[in-house]
Order: sequence, then structure tokens, then C-alpha cells
Amino acid sequence: MNGTLKRAAVACLVMFGLLMLNVNYLQALKAEELRSDARNIRNYYDRYDVQRGRITAGGTILAQSVEKKKGDFRFVRNYPDGKVFAHVTGFFSPESQSAIENSENRYLDSTHPDLLLRRGIDLFTGEPTRGANVEVTINARAQKAAHEALSASGKRGAVVALNPKTGAILTMVSLPTYDPNVLSGTDKPTVFGAYNKLDKDKTNGPLVNRAINRTYPPGSTYKVLTAAAFLEDDTSRDGQTIVPAPQVLDLPNTTADLPNSGGAACGGGQVPLVYALERSCNTPFGKIGMDLGYDRMAEQAAKFGVGKPLAIPMSVSGSDVGPKEDQAALAQASIGQRSNQMTPLQMAMIAAGIANDGKVMKPYLVQKITDAKNDTIEEAEPEELSEAVSSETAAKLRQMMVSVVNNGTASRAQISGVEVGGKTGTAQTVQGKAPHAWFISFAPAQDPQVAVAVIVESGSAGTDASGGQTAAPIAKAVMEAVLNK
Repeated sequence: MNGTLKRAAVACLVMFGLLMLNVNYLQALKAEELRSDARNIRNYYDRYDVQRGRITAGGTILAQSVEKKKGDFRFVRNYPDGKVFAHVTGFFSPESQSAIENSENRYLDSTHPDLLLRRGIDLFTGEPTRGANVEVTINARAQKAAHEALSASGKRGAVVALNPKTGAILTMVSLPTYDPNVLSGTDKPTVFGAYNKLDKDKTNGPLVNRAINRTYPPGSTYKVLTAAAFLEDDTSRDGQTIVPAPQVLDLPNTTADLPNSGGAACGGGQVPLVYALERSCNTPFGKIGMDLGYDRMAEQAAKFGVGKPLAIPMSVSGSDVGPKEDQAALAQASIGQRSNQMTPLQMAMIAAGIANDGKVMKPYLVQKITDAKNDTIEEAEPEELSEAVSSETAAKLRQMMVSVVNNGTASRAQISGVEVGGKTGTAQTVQGKAPHAWFISFAPAQDPQVAVAVIVESGSAGTDASGGQTAAPIAKAVMEAVLNK
């Protein structure tokens, strides 16, 4: 009898222990997963019971929660100028969120540990729960200018502008765009139907943030990096250094040699480096890349941040110069073709690094987070990512890029009374398709306040699109907006 009771007691203890383990497992390890499960109806209603914090840019409200007078949902998210800022704010749907709405979600919905004291005070005083406010670095005036200039004639592409001295992101436009208000409603069938329609549009990709999550061959804009590597390799070199500039560059082990654009000559076969940059000649930069070698070129790219993981706080797709291949491939990569793939943000970082005396600042999008009483919880501190080139090399490159705008292919980026530096790019895509049109720039050259990268995608600006004709005027509009010209 005693044996039977002991066995029953042990079984009860084991079951009780398993029960306690399961309770702890559910509460400690599975709690977040269960809380966020789409089948959790209570969570569905709770999402709209909290007054999420605002997302602002300076004094401009980009996202806010509006209280409803009727219905089962207390607050609904509203985006006053949704399409212009969609890839900055993101959306807040019944089951998910994106961009800043996602990366700063725990601040916005008040569940972040930093807001524990504020939640406790609100509970004690009986005030409704309110999330923290997120102020982004975006210059609303410049963002609207970029959106308007890029959207003219239905262009696809992206515009990124940075403060070269801090890394603050001043504009981040991606087109086509979408209306986050449509994806932030409370009716699931309507919201999910709208999302699926956008998601299935692979040709236009309105949900894709082209500024940070799509890479492209950078074309001739990349020649500034090749020039940087050339100048860093020998400090006695400058824009007047004579470089070989054949009409066609003979590439080893292939019959596909490298010509200049349209097969044109580049001077008389030998030209100053600044002339090669002004005219965007291919052959001098292809030869420079081959002479320096893959390792040196890859090292210079890494110093500008290429290949380094980035979050702004949204994750940024990696840029890459491509694998180590033969000399012919290296010549192509050195003029921004072959396997060379860059995000618009990365190309803006290259322009910004040259503008900022060779120092590349880490890009960031969140300026400040404040609680419902406007007390600061967190504030951005500019951080240097790397020193890409010496200040002397940066000064030489700035002078050369100013010459590109004043005397070369980028005349349409000129701003009255402001010295602008820039570089055009026309990147080949696949056989028979129109090229991408690129432009990178900074201004004013002697005290840069803004650095810009623009890409207009293949075919969206006509078959004859070029960096100088198509992308440079967009960058000019953004620079003027930042400088209030």
C-alpha cells in the first residue's frame, strides 16, 4: 500500500513539475510569440487601443494616431502626406508594421522598457497610455522637392540626401510609392487585399525602398572612387596628373575591349585626370583599376563603407564591388559595371565622404525620441564610420567634381551663387534595355551642407536618359531645397 502511495505521490510531483515548467515556458519564452500571434483577437483590438506616438520631421507631422468617435477601435493611424514619406514612416496594419513604424514600434506603442516609469505614472494618474514620439532627420521641404522632381513623367528610382558632417538622412524617396493610410486601416480583408495587390506588383515594386533595399550598377558615378584610389596611391598626384586615355582600352584575354561612351575619343590619348572625370571617359579609369589591382580597389571601396552592415535603423542591403576575377572584369568594375552593385544610400555616402574631408559619417534616420510629456528619452549622436581618404585627397576630389559641374557632363546641376560638385553616371543594364541614370553631388563645395545620390531606373525616363540630363536636375532641386535657394 505504501509503495502505491509513494508512486502516486512521485507521479503527482512529476506532473506538477512539468506543469510549472510549461507555465514558465509559456510566460517567459513563448509570451511574445503568443502575444503577436495573428489569431490573438484580443491583441488585434489592443493594437488600436493605444495612442501611438507621432512620427515627425521638424515641425511636420508624418504619422499620428487619430481617435475615432464610433466603432470598436479607439485609435486609427493617419499619415497626412502619406505617399511622400511612405518609405520613411512605413505603415501600421492590423498584424504588422514597416519602416520606422516597425523599427521604433516599442517606443511608439509604449511597451519599451525606457517608458516603464511613464506607464506607471499614467496608470497612477488614470491618464490613457500614450506612446513615445519619434522625430526623424528628414528635411520635409527637401523630401517633397525630391518626390516631385523624381515623380515627374512617372519616373522610377530613388533619391537620398545626407548631411555630410553628421550622417543625418535629409531625404529618402523611393518611387513608385504607396499610400500607408490604405494599409493602416482596421478592416483586415480590405487592408490585406490592398497589401497583396501592392506586393504582387513586381514590375513597379511600390513596397520596396529602392534607396536602401535595392542595388544597381553605379556606372560612371563610381569613377570618383576609382579616382580616390588613384590619388591615395601616390600623394603627389592631383587633377592635373596625366593619365593614358586611348579611344579603346585593350582588355587581356578577351575580344570585348573597353571603349568610351559611343566609341568617342578622350582627348588626344593622354589627358589630365580632371579632364577624364569631366568627360566621363571609360578607358582611363578602366586602366587605373587594372593598374591598382583588385585588392587595392576593394580596400578603397571598404573605406567608403562598401560591404559594411548598416542599419538606419531599418536594415540596409549590402553594396558590393563583386568577386575577384580577371583584369578585364576589374576594368569593368572600376567604371561601375560588371558585378559592381551599390545602393543609392551607399553612393550618397561616397559623395558625403568626399565632401566631409574624407570622413564618412554613419547614416541615421532617427534624430530624437521623446515621451508624451516631451521629455527626451534618446537623442542621436553623430558617429564617424570610417576615414575613406585623407583630407588632401578629399580636397583634390572636391575640386575635380566641381569642374565636372562647371565644365563637364553635369552642367544641369549648377545653382546660381553656389559651388556644386558632382558626377554623372549612365549605367548599362541588360542588352537591349535603356540604362539607369545616376548623379551624385554635394553643395556648397567649400562648406558642404548636403550630399545627394539620385538614380532614375532603366526605361522610366526614356531610352536616351543620361545622368547629366535626367538625374542631375533632380539633385539640383533637392540641394536648392536644403539650402533654401
